[in-house]
Amino acid sequence: MTTQTSNKNLRQEVFAYLLLTLGSALFAIGDVMFVNPYLMAPGGTYGLSNVFNTLWPWKISFYAICMDIPLLLIGTWILGPKFGVKTIVSTALIFLFTYLLEITWGYKPVIYDYAIGIQDAEVASSVKFAIGDDLFRYFVPDYFLNTVVAGLIYGVAIGLIFRSGATSGGSDIISMILHKYTKISLGTLVMIVDGIITLSTLVAFGDIRLPIYSIIIIYIEGKVIDLVVDGMKNYKTMFIVTDNTEAVRDYVINELKRGGTCLTGTGLYQGNERKMLYVTLDRADMVKLKSNLHRIDPRAFVNIMDSSEILGTGFRALPKE
Repeated sequence: MTTQTSNKNLRQEVFAYLLLTLGSALFAIGDVMFVNPYLMAPGGTYGLSNVFNTLWPWKISFYAICMDIPLLLIGTWILGPKFGVKTIVSTALIFLFTYLLEITWGYKPVIYDYAIGIQDAEVASSVKFAIGDDLFRYFVPDYFLNTVVAGLIYGVAIGLIFRSGATSGGSDIISMILHKYTKISLGTLVMIVDGIITLSTLVAFGDIRLPIYSIIIIYIEGKVIDLVVDGMKNYKTMFIVTDNTEAVRDYVINELKRGGTCLTGTGLYQGNERKMLYVTLDRADMVKLKSNLHRIDPRAFVNIMDSSEILGTGFRALPKE
């Protein structure tokens, strides 16, 4: 490996960790400043931690790390070491940034119509939203604007984490474990797990608006993630022409746990026989494969296309009719 290539790889790795750090910081901002003050829980361990934080006051970061560490250990035991160093770093950074915000900012909202002072205990008891350390200061919430901003921040945050090569971990590990032992698709299981966490706000606080706005956050977040990782579709189809076919094949099969097809063709320019790999991946795995191709074969030729619908083994089942 030349010095120039080594320096380029180092710059790419540093940039990836900068994205990871920025994404983790934004995630903490979205959770502490926008989601928690409105008693919402848009899925994940931090969504569940928001509910616990309100019911039994303890720091969100403590609740979340107490769930994330066992999930990572259990996931590694059942699924194998597939989470990587960056996912562990992301988990630690989100915990750190969330804790720092909790001890400096607290749980005050950023967006609200106005703050009011309430001295009458009977009136105060009917208001759920406290602001600051003064128990007699409350705010009138602006649900819609806060929800939109929270969804945008969450989407950019998780999108940057994906771009860095890390995964979200957390409650997604539960979905991955269930996926291993059931025939239910991973996407469906993620929605089920996050849906249960979202509905916990209705059970805990008895307000139907909370799960509805939480679902809106999840929807906006998903759309923004697609934009950040440069694609509106969930799946990408990659055609890879490479002289190092076996190394790319091993990475797809052993690291990404995916399959594909190896095609043989003839180059138009020199007329030489070439091999081409055809693989379809979700956006997170596509980012991983793309970032590793330069290490495996810097001269590889790659064509990436959006896939609007994927049917067959490993994806959605073929329709019966």
